[in-house]
Amino acid sequence: MKLRPLHDRVIVKRVEQETKTASGIVIPDNAAEKPDQGEVLAVGPGKRTDKGDLVQLNIRVGDRVLFGKYSGQTVKVDGDELLVMREEDLFAVVEQ
Repeated sequence: MKLRPLHDRVIVKRVEQETKTASGIVIPDNAAEKPDQGEVLAVGPGKRTDKGDLVQLNIRVGDRVLFGKYSGQTVKVDGDELLVMREEDLFAVVEQ
């Protein structure tokens, strides 16, 4: 199944965080927090202004983004847990 987001929504897959600290301590799964970074898998066409003009999104497929811990709506697709959120819920793009 493929998802195609509408309007100014994006589909993000969470990026797993390290389970080991820099000093070598292993963090168990039940103590680890949900990561607040993800990779953009799909982007909607954009948002319409009051005049009907289409404003394209600043996010592209493949961007690594930061978002709030409780942002977006969680959906399961083919066993993967994905987030559907608005572009305005994203905080930043992680430059690599």
